Amino acid sequence: MMATLTAKAGTARATTSAAWSGRATPYLFMAPYLVLFCVFVLAPAIYGLWVSLHDWDFLLEGRPFVGLDNYAALFDPASAVYDDFWMSMRATGVFTLLSVPFLVVLPLGIALLLNRPFRGRTFFRGLFFAPYVLGVAVVCLMWRLLLDPNLGLVDWLLGTDIAWTTSLPWGWVALVGVTVWWTLGFNGVIYLAGMQDIPRELYDAAKVDGAGRWAEFRHVTLPGLRPVMLFVVTTTVLASANMFGQSYLLTQGAPGGETRTAIVYILDQGLGQYKMGSASAMSYVLTLALIVVSVINFRLFRGRS
Repeated sequence: MMATLTAKAGTARATTSAAWSGRATPYLFMAPYLVLFCVFVLAPAIYGLWVSLHDWDFLLEGRPFVGLDNYAALFDPASAVYDDFWMSMRATGVFTLLSVPFLVVLPLGIALLLNRPFRGRTFFRGLFFAPYVLGVAVVCLMWRLLLDPNLGLVDWLLGTDIAWTTSLPWGWVALVGVTVWWTLGFNGVIYLAGMQDIPRELYDAAKVDGAGRWAEFRHVTLPGLRPVMLFVVTTTVLASANMFGQSYLLTQGAPGGETRTAIVYILDQGLGQYKMGSASAMSYVLTLALIVVSVINFRLFRGRS
């Protein structure tokens, strides 16, 4: 009897241990990411929120608590930062509205072409993706030389005398054009990967029904790419709204700060003017705007589905 009870108790302990181990396994795999997320994302975000509630100047020993004054200044037309901040937000919005359609539509068209079998397909896939491996500094400095009104190759080839980086609307043309050329390949690869997951049987069924290429694209390819398009649109909007390098290196905000994006202005306030409290408040206002845009984007795609 005692042996039976002992065996049952051992079995129960083993079962409990196995159940606990099974429940803990996912958390053990997630632990490295959770540690990195807490250390490099969550903790800095909380600390940044705390900084935004203070008059935080690196040059001053005291950093007094000011509550929501840094946020109120962003919405007070009489404050010193109001005009420049909202000009930079407008520049961010303009760049996003101009670049996102190109970065969503053009890669889709290129992916459709590169998804079809033809000689040299692998070479052209690599060719379109190649600019993306370059750093932003390399891309911007190269194109700044090419677009130089005095020595640039672009004006020489076109026979024009356009100040691509210091005048409007050419500053926006340069920023959007260079960004599309640089990042187009990444979205194209994402679309290509999504197309590989669409079952070939759907295209065969469409051909049996007499569907042409436009009908296949509309009724098979687009519905199959909906999750991929949600990812592409969301990440492209967020990347465009956080554009920094192109504005900082290519146009340097010219003319008159018209092409200076919010990230560039926030950097200048925080690290140039040493007003970290105000810069942190600006960062959270920009973050809130991007959250709203992302939620709207998710709802639009959910409605379509």
